[in-house]
Parts: sequence; structure tokens; C-alpha cells
Amino acid sequence: MCPQLEAPVEVSRSRSPYASAPRLPQGEGLDLRQVLGISPPGDRDGAPPGDRDGAPPGDSDGAPPGGHDAALASGLELEIGPGRGSFLLERLAIGPEVRIVGLEIRLKWASLVDQRLHELGLAERGRVFAEDIRQALPRFATGSLSRVFVHFPDPWWKKKHAKRRLANGAVVTEIARLLRSGGELFIQTDVWETAEAYREAVEAHPAFEPLGDAPGSALVVDNPYGARSPRERRVMANDLPVTRLRYRRRAVADLDPQDRVA
Repeated sequence: MCPQLEAPVEVSRSRSPYASAPRLPQGEGLDLRQVLGISPPGDRDGAPPGDRDGAPPGDSDGAPPGGHDAALASGLELEIGPGRGSFLLERLAIGPEVRIVGLEIRLKWASLVDQRLHELGLAERGRVFAEDIRQALPRFATGSLSRVFVHFPDPWWKKKHAKRRLANGAVVTEIARLLRSGGELFIQTDVWETAEAYREAVEAHPAFEPLGDAPGSALVVDNPYGARSPRERRVMANDLPVTRLRYRRRAVADLDPQDRVA
């Protein structure tokens, strides 16, 4: 379950055995290059593409076939609250064009999953950072994301915890800013009330349009991304219902001037 907004990530950091959990690079306006450390072609020691240790063009720095331009064109995906990292790892297994990062508030899982990505040689395409999305999302560049995934977020039932819910206007507005035109927002949950809260929050924002199975609906029956979170597998194994919502970021040109956020 995605526990984002649970508590500030700095709490007890100094006392945690995972105090050195990876953090986002310093600065603002972060994009794929900064977050994954992808150097522009020719930037390493002044060498042009294909002239680094005998590597052919597109094979250096972990870039997919087609080189850095292809990596940048495929965009950066974001998973909010990746937990143990199953979805993120399965997304990376789909193909070398996938670039994805996770923002995880729990130091332990941010550390362990990011370490595993390094051990598997995937750290140039995927990372997990110990961050609270309230502070982290504003640091990403406008239009820097191609997809955002939210899997089984904590419903935070009590009214006093309402501010911790991800389904609020401020978070949705920030996601709208970060998604490129045509980018996708995918949400799934086994709590109907949570699904309704997300549907209302997202559909109240003019930048999003439904991208579900039926015209005008955001509902999708199946997960179309070739990867599943552990919670999704458990819920499906128990034959429990899952509500899945998918939205597309409208092009700025299609919005009324007062509704343009990017």
C-alpha cells in the first residue's frame, strides 16, 4: 500500500539504520538527465557518442537502442510509494526504453529497493529516492514525466488525517504540471471510497481527460502496463475487486487560457 504523506521523511532519520537512504539530486527543475544521471552525448571527457571505451553509439551510459535521444523521448515514469519495488522492477523488465523512478517515504524500502536496482545493473534506468512527495514533486521540471502511477494508496479513514491523502487538489495540480501533453496518470485501489475520491479530484482538474475502456470513462478493467504491485497480486489472488482509473494529460493548446498550468 502506498503510504505517501504519512509523515515527514526526516523523522528519526539520524537514528535509522537507513539514514543514508538515497535522495533526489540537489536543485530545482529536475528532469530525466539529472534524476538518472544521464549525461548528454559527448559530455563525458569530451568524447563523442560511440567513442567511450569502444562502445557503439547508443550503448553507453545505459542508454537504450537509439541512444540518449531515444531515452529522453521515451520520458520518465514516476511511481508514488513503490514499497518493495515489484511494480518498478517489472516495468524495467519490459524493455530498455523504460525509465522510472520511485518516491518512497519509508527509508528502509527506499534504501533496499534502490540497492537492488544497483545490484541488478538497472540504476541508470531506475532509482528509488527517500522523499515526501509534498516536497519532492515541486522540484521536478514542468512536463518532465510521461506517466505517474499510484497503487493502492492508504485511504486515511480518519478526518484528522484527511490532509495526508493523495487525492487532493494540490497533489493533482502538481501531477498535471509534471506530466507532458499526452502523459498518463494511472490509479488503482481496492477501496471504493478511495477510488471515488481520486476520480472526483482528478476529474475536477481541467488538464485531465478520461482514458478508460469506454469513451468518457476513466475505468479500466485490466492493468495495461505489464507490471503489478505486491498488493495488486494479493488482492487478485483473493478474488477481490480492484478499481483502476486512467487519465491522459490534455495538450496545453486544448485548454482554455485560464486552465493552462504548463
